[in-house]
Parts: sequence; structure tokens; C-alpha cells
Amino acid sequence: MPPAASPKIILGSSSQTRRTILKSMGYDFIVMTADIDESAIRREKPEELVMALAEAKAEAIIAKLGKNEHDYSETSPDQIILITADQIVVHEGTIREKPRNEEEARKFIQGYSRSPAITVGAVFVTNLSSGFKKGGVDRAEVYFHPIPEHVIDALILEGTVFYAAGGLLVEHPLVSPLVEAMVGSLDSVMGLPKDLTLSLIDEALQSTKSL
Repeated sequence: MPPAASPKIILGSSSQTRRTILKSMGYDFIVMTADIDESAIRREKPEELVMALAEAKAEAIIAKLGKNEHDYSETSPDQIILITADQIVVHEGTIREKPRNEEEARKFIQGYSRSPAITVGAVFVTNLSSGFKKGGVDRAEVYFHPIPEHVIDALILEGTVFYAAGGLLVEHPLVSPLVEAMVGSLDSVMGLPKDLTLSLIDEALQSTKSL
């Protein structure tokens, strides 16, 4: 549960899943998008890549806020927390982001019948008053039963897989019955680990009190 005096939250993400998770945590928030070219940011290590992307999203949104102060002027600055995040899937040692086409989506999903999908996600929290900035990384593993071709066909036809890292949709009603085991939390797999997010928000709020 969020603290009694909840801060104003800006969620820097277009992800409906992240919105749902943050809402379930009891926070009210507004949504802003970073609109960065994610393909221009590359790192070899999964943890470094997601952190670099989450930080870049924060920087882009802060730049927007500097030009559009009315977006957050209703709340005093010491109550405003910006949350950005990013996630990739690692499968058999290869980093997977959102599938670029049907062929890639099919290849991604077929592979999860063979070996686990490892999600690597970063959360980056910025206190817009104190200047506090800190991020963290969370990992989870998902093991699947064999995924039938008709399920893959349906997922591709629906199109949601093209907006998910690695085309991974564990919460989808066609996919969830095929999950054999999970190491880590469902919210982490879905892109916004609650425990990590709460911890970072708490640290951001404490940074204001120490000023």
C-alpha cells in the first residue's frame, strides 16, 4: 500500500499494463510519454540496456515538463514523483525487444515452448523537487508448456504481441493456462515490479525530507 500522504505521480509510460499495475497499488497519477527513439540506445548487457532506456525516458519527460509547467503545477513540487520503466526479454542468451513483424513474433513465441523467457525490467524514479534519481532492475523467469500453433496464430492476428517485449503476454487468457512455472512476481513479468517501485518511491520521498 502507498504511504498515507501519497505523492503526485507521473507515469512516464504508454503501457496500459503499467497503468493497471500502478493503479492497483493505490496511486492516482497522470500519464506522459517520452517519445524517444529507443533503437538509438544500445547496450550489450540486458540490465544496462533497460536502465539506459528508463533513464532516457525520464530525461525526455523532464525536458517536456520544463516547457509545459502547467502539466504538473496543480501539485506542489515536493510531492511529484516521475516513474519511467523499460523491459526486455532474454531468451537463450539473446535480447528480445518488441517483435518487428509477424515472422519475428512467431519465432519469439515458438521459442518459449523450448526454454524459459527471462524478463529484465528497470524502474527509474525521479523526485522533481529534490533532484533525487535512482533506478533498479528486476528479473523473472517464465516456463511454458508447449504453445500450440493455433494460439500463436490467434495472438499474431490480434496484434497485441507487437507491443510487448519479446511478444511475451503471460496475462493473456490464451497464454496464462500455458504457463508451467514462474520464478519472480507476475507484476515484474508484466513490466512494473511493485516491490521495487514502492521502494524507489519511498527513497525519493525521503530525499525531500532530508533537504
